[in-house]
Amino acid sequence: MHLSAVLRIVGLLLMLFSITMLPPALVSVLYGDPGLVPFLASFAVILAVGGLAWLPVRNARYDLRTRDGFLVVVLFWVVLGITGGLPLYLAEDPAIPLTDAAFESLSGLTTTGSTVLAGIEELPHSIRFYRQQLQWLGGMGIIVLAVAILPMLGVGGMQLYRAETPGPVKDTKLTPRIAGTAKALWYIYLSLTIACGLAYWLAGMSVFDAIGHSFSTVAIGGYSTYDASIGHFDSPVISLICVIFMIIAGINFAMHFVAWRDRSLRHYLRDTEVRWYLAILATLAAVVTVTLFVTGEEAGWLDTAHHGVFQVVSIATTAGFASTDFAGWPVFLPVLLIMAAFIGGCAMSTAGGIKVVRFVLLLKQGYREILRLIHPQAQVLVKMGRRAVDERVINAVWGFFAAYIALFALMMLVLMGTGLDQVTAFSAVAATITNLGPGLGGVADNFGGLGPVAKWVLMFAMLLGRLEVFTLLVLFTPAFWRR
Repeated sequence: MHLSAVLRIVGLLLMLFSITMLPPALVSVLYGDPGLVPFLASFAVILAVGGLAWLPVRNARYDLRTRDGFLVVVLFWVVLGITGGLPLYLAEDPAIPLTDAAFESLSGLTTTGSTVLAGIEELPHSIRFYRQQLQWLGGMGIIVLAVAILPMLGVGGMQLYRAETPGPVKDTKLTPRIAGTAKALWYIYLSLTIACGLAYWLAGMSVFDAIGHSFSTVAIGGYSTYDASIGHFDSPVISLICVIFMIIAGINFAMHFVAWRDRSLRHYLRDTEVRWYLAILATLAAVVTVTLFVTGEEAGWLDTAHHGVFQVVSIATTAGFASTDFAGWPVFLPVLLIMAAFIGGCAMSTAGGIKVVRFVLLLKQGYREILRLIHPQAQVLVKMGRRAVDERVINAVWGFFAAYIALFALMMLVLMGTGLDQVTAFSAVAATITNLGPGLGGVADNFGGLGPVAKWVLMFAMLLGRLEVFTLLVLFTPAFWRR
């Protein structure tokens, strides 16, 4: 392992991240709020820290190994999560404790969307913009961005890309060079953001709100510039725009690239994961809408369909926007929605959860085991579409699922040990490890009432979800550190 090369890259990436303090500083100037000094100070501090990390090892140029890539990614997300909270901590109004500032920053960057803040619309415009910007940067992964625009890193970009990109298809390259792949992903991401922002603006949002919500919609983050989220606008048209772009952002971005390259939509219909993804959303929307109508929770079919479909797409894609108080819905609906977030969106999308492809493979593997009980000698293949899935992939999915559930249970018990009730502890861990955002019980409104221990545990859960468990866990194994 080349620790000097790792430190050099982390320093470069921190210096790159320091530039993201300048747009909120400009917003502060435009709106005349008190955020200018905290953001400029944060820019200087993060730039200095990155420079001090980079300077002593600036000539350490080695080809990155896979282990080096994992270490860079984890170190960067941890350091970035803490330093990203610096402008929030330095702000005088509101006064935000260090733990809360780190929680808010990491929640934004991991596109979790859980917040410890209340009275969002009363915050300075610079902080409101910064929260949205954090989610946009984290949505596709700032390290993928770095691979795209910093070829001077002089490292094997594939190692960073594999460690950063979510989903079980990390080795998929859309172009011959990994930098080209990263650029292609970001061009698509940027194009969707611009289209979403224009749609929001044409639907009646202000320029500030349209930009902010386009950031968090395409990133499937869930932060809003208002406490009431999308419900603040009370507009079915805005909700529909949000639903469309959440669905698009929850689809594998490789599908978007192929569709753009071939000028055809047929690839979406042929892809097994996309078909399952859309079928799951449609089924959940039907169940929720019918249940809401039968229970009379919403007034009339229009409002029922509006809120039912919106909340299904928002929660199932792990965006976490709200058009109404879904935590207060009757019977099984709140828990059903939280459980849907565990499935999440497609691999190589900005959505969280275990990913649809893993869910499908788990179902197919379970069905294969049933067939083997009936026909012990039969050779039953697990297929995605017409292609048989390698046994190593299936084993990896089972391993991922086992680790995911075990860690979920452990963190839930730790939270209950801090004094939280079962519903709050369950939903808090579920909301963070799936990168969903909102929870139930004591965290239905925000996470500000939790103690410091619970918040740090949930920050660990956010990282687990964003880095797909194994990228983070591998650092805790002795084998990782052996030469």
